[in-house]
Amino acid sequence: MNEVSKVSEPLVAIQGLHKSFNHMGQTLQVLRGIDLTIGVGEILAIVGPSGAGKSTLLHCIGTLDLPTSGSIVFGGEELTTMSSRRLAAVRNRDIGFVFQFHHLLPEFTALENVCLPGLIQGRSRRAMEQRALDLLNEVGLAHRASHRPGELSGGEQQRVAVARALALEPKLVLADEPTGNLDSATSDAIHDLFFEINRTHRTTIVVVTHNAGFAESMPRVVRMKDGVVALDDVGAQPRARAANL
Repeated sequence: MNEVSKVSEPLVAIQGLHKSFNHMGQTLQVLRGIDLTIGVGEILAIVGPSGAGKSTLLHCIGTLDLPTSGSIVFGGEELTTMSSRRLAAVRNRDIGFVFQFHHLLPEFTALENVCLPGLIQGRSRRAMEQRALDLLNEVGLAHRASHRPGELSGGEQQRVAVARALALEPKLVLADEPTGNLDSATSDAIHDLFFEINRTHRTTIVVVTHNAGFAESMPRVVRMKDGVVALDDVGAQPRARAANL
């Protein structure tokens, strides 16, 4: 099992979280009362079948979507009562995102893509360029800093996306199927990178994944089914855990 930082205190505390959507005059219940606590410095996987509500939960935690009801406390602050402006500030300051599709801007270099979050926030270009170079070096891509996304492999593009997610030193990184479009060898390298970031920076990382091998390697796996947490598995051996995935 990979070495991870010990959890010292809650970073995210979710209680009674519900999310529903209206579709063609009908109400679709996606989250049906989620209770979940995520600790500072923790790394965990969220697994489950398609439609279980995994991505919806991730989007609610990341303030990309608002729950219908329930509570999300992040870093001691209640998110569900915040204005959209305050939510945007929390999201930009404290949360990094990595998606299945990297969403890099094709006209910019790897360095410029990593700089963007800080430049949007008004930080100096010089400081952000140095930060971006340090992060690209950390993910093994310093030599590709001047290359645009179209000149990078899929795995390299995802590494740039990981570096971009870390640009503002977030407390939490949320990753939604980050290796869904990558081959197994490249996926394994990205998985190792997440563990290294967690170990080195003590960044809290939550990964939604269908990759059973990656989930098995996690110190904690949350399994969702039909909009609820069906299993919260901490510290199980890989063989025992695999039977539940």
